[in-house]
Amino acid sequence: MVSFFEDSAKNIAGKNVMFTDAKSVLNMSITVTVSAQNPLASPGYKISIKTKKLLQNREIISGARVNAWVDSMRASSPTHTKSTSSVTDDQVTWNLHHPSALEMFEQIIDASKGKQIVMFLDYDGTLSPIVEDPDRAFMSKKMRKTVRKLAKCFPTAIVSGRCRDKVYKFVKLAELYYAGSHGLDIKGPEKRSKSKSDGESVLFQPASEFLPMIDEVYKQLVDTTKSTPGAKVENNKFCLSVHFRCVDEKKWSELAQQVRSVLKEYPKLRLTQGRKVLEIRPTIKWDKGKALEFLLESLGFANCTDVFPVYIGDDCTDEDAFKILRDRGQGFGILVSKFPKETSASYSLQEPDEVMDFLRRLVEWKQLSLQAQSRM
Repeated sequence: MVSFFEDSAKNIAGKNVMFTDAKSVLNMSITVTVSAQNPLASPGYKISIKTKKLLQNREIISGARVNAWVDSMRASSPTHTKSTSSVTDDQVTWNLHHPSALEMFEQIIDASKGKQIVMFLDYDGTLSPIVEDPDRAFMSKKMRKTVRKLAKCFPTAIVSGRCRDKVYKFVKLAELYYAGSHGLDIKGPEKRSKSKSDGESVLFQPASEFLPMIDEVYKQLVDTTKSTPGAKVENNKFCLSVHFRCVDEKKWSELAQQVRSVLKEYPKLRLTQGRKVLEIRPTIKWDKGKALEFLLESLGFANCTDVFPVYIGDDCTDEDAFKILRDRGQGFGILVSKFPKETSASYSLQEPDEVMDFLRRLVEWKQLSLQAQSRM
């Protein structure tokens, strides 16, 4: 997160500036470096800036940042649909680049032949519908049955922004891998053992040192946002979610300002946007894409050419995983969306019901393949 002083410097003197005394409040100095845009300045040249001017700059910059947040919130969480004709035109063009995974099922299977399929599934909006109350995002019994069968055919992982324990309570399948908190909390399948210590093995928690800070920020956000009707702060252990699905769009700017007022004191935390949610995470270089790579390595496929990862997700946080697959040139990403949006995924599905249909077809194909092999 950029500090107020760095913001002010950039606003006043452009890119080639450096504060020599960023802590002074009453009388600040800015060192301006020599450049083509600043030919009269000499090294170490100092400009005295009045506190009032800096405060005005701070207010302008703060307002601009909040407006940018609100614009991003609208972009990732559209509340208005376009006319039928324009949506249809956009959809047709978009589908040419991101065709339905159901319609292209045979091509996907052909590409996977001779390779080990590994499945990665987001939860909200992928295995369960998006609902107003995030605590009631239950997956159907049919979906659970389908995912259970899927895990018997292929290594399967749930990769979610939710707290790992919470998403496990939703899914209720011990045979899966779980990566909660956007991959910051990874655990393998439970081992069948009489020993309690052997019954569960956490694979990776790279942000453990941030837990006290995240708990502290959670309490502050709950207190700060309580005046905004419909806002809900969720503690996902290694990250936080501020849900605004039930917040009037006219209040989004107010909510963004409230969140910013808390986060400006915590430069080690970063903010991203999802579908009607603001995500607060540690600034470490870890995301769903890194989690995908870690899980592939844990499964023994780190440098294998005969692995075929398939990642299905609906949110912008899933783009990190889609990009990894595209860069690796292995497997495919499948975006779950009814509307065209920018994505690194190769294919698309419109809703969780289509996800279930796709998973069922994968299971059926695998079962038929095993039956054919047994006859040989």
